[in-house]
Amino acid sequence: MKTIYKVLSVLSLLALFTLTFATPALAFDGRGGDKITIKADEVINDDLYVTANVFVLDGTVKGDLIVFGQNITINGTVEGDLLAAGQTVIINGTVNDDARIAGAALQIGEGAVIGSDLLVGGASLETKKGSVVKGEIVFGSAQALLAGNVSGDVLGGTAALELTGSFGGNVQAYVDATDGTKSSMPMSTYMTNIPISIPNVQSGLTVADGAKIAGNLKYTSTVDLPIPSGVVVGKVTRTAPQVSTEARYVPPTAAQKVGTWAFDMLRTMITLILFGLLLGWLFPIFMKTLPEKIKSQPWASLGWGAIAWAAFFFGLLAIVLVMIFGGLVFGLLKLGGISGSIIWLGILALFGLTIVFVLVTTYLTKIVVGDMLGKWILDRANPTLAEHKVWPMVIGVTILVLIIELFSFPLLPIGFFGWLINFSVILCGLGALWIWGRDAMQARKSA
Repeated sequence: MKTIYKVLSVLSLLALFTLTFATPALAFDGRGGDKITIKADEVINDDLYVTANVFVLDGTVKGDLIVFGQNITINGTVEGDLLAAGQTVIINGTVNDDARIAGAALQIGEGAVIGSDLLVGGASLETKKGSVVKGEIVFGSAQALLAGNVSGDVLGGTAALELTGSFGGNVQAYVDATDGTKSSMPMSTYMTNIPISIPNVQSGLTVADGAKIAGNLKYTSTVDLPIPSGVVVGKVTRTAPQVSTEARYVPPTAAQKVGTWAFDMLRTMITLILFGLLLGWLFPIFMKTLPEKIKSQPWASLGWGAIAWAAFFFGLLAIVLVMIFGGLVFGLLKLGGISGSIIWLGILALFGLTIVFVLVTTYLTKIVVGDMLGKWILDRANPTLAEHKVWPMVIGVTILVLIIELFSFPLLPIGFFGWLINFSVILCGLGALWIWGRDAMQARKSA
């Protein structure tokens, strides 16, 4: 009980420390629902996090806006960054900093202003005439129609690109056109339930007569594409697309399969033996107790191992739920520092728990079961040798790996049995660890 009190005391001090240094700058406003609308006279003084089927911003967000939904429309002002992902993302208003958007249909309206860079990933991107991007545009999409004004460079990878606007920097387009034809099926034929019209952009690169490119134009194509004279102030460069010549897959021969199988088996044996020697040296009592648990309670170890296996994934789910609930609650209370700490602690807990679980199931369980197997065999062949600190583990691990790998022999259709034996070994090892921990807690309570 003293240990529990110490842990609780440390956690309490950490919580008080986090609360002391929590600042309003880390606070955020969280909202969710079917339809969320920020009215024109409404001002959000913090960062805004939204999940909704339909989201409309007519007002002002003083911080960053992070929104996930089906249909997203930005008519107002975002003074920080915009991060939006949905089926449709429409920006008609102003984003003072960067805009990062992803979705099926993405549109920058006629009066839209992006104060810095625009980063896009989606099916269709359209920047309408009259829109302004004061930084750069970086996009990856199936098609893109850029009709607005861009102050910086444009870098895009797409199958169909049309340039009709004004560009203050360089334009680099990876269109990978293979010929001069410009035929493509309109994207609107298979993009249904979209509240905006989807432009029809021809495949390859199309540069309109009225477009203006102040820098250089570089594009990829196997042929020279028609570029109107006077549109590009700098240099026009065509680069041939890099053709990926993938090597023809040659299935391994039977000898190669057996060789790889034998090498993997030998490597597994050596790794487990080395880890077993290290654990036996560092934790001799612990490594002696676990095999005894399996030997005395084999079926209980198997059953508790299955429970431990399920408890691990339940623990991961519980940590995720605590992160979400804690982040939202403390965010709504304007305690963004605590909210951020809960999220980071949750991420660290997920990472640490996963690493421990992988190490235990990959190494510890096989070492423990192998040690038990080695003692059982030597106890019948040479009882004196069965009490040795090293040889039971070495012999047992070697035999255990050999059994598992023999039932996974690549030239025989018995791989399922190898997997089943391996999984059973993992469950027995986990169960022994579970029983050991339970007994240790009961002994401490009764002390």
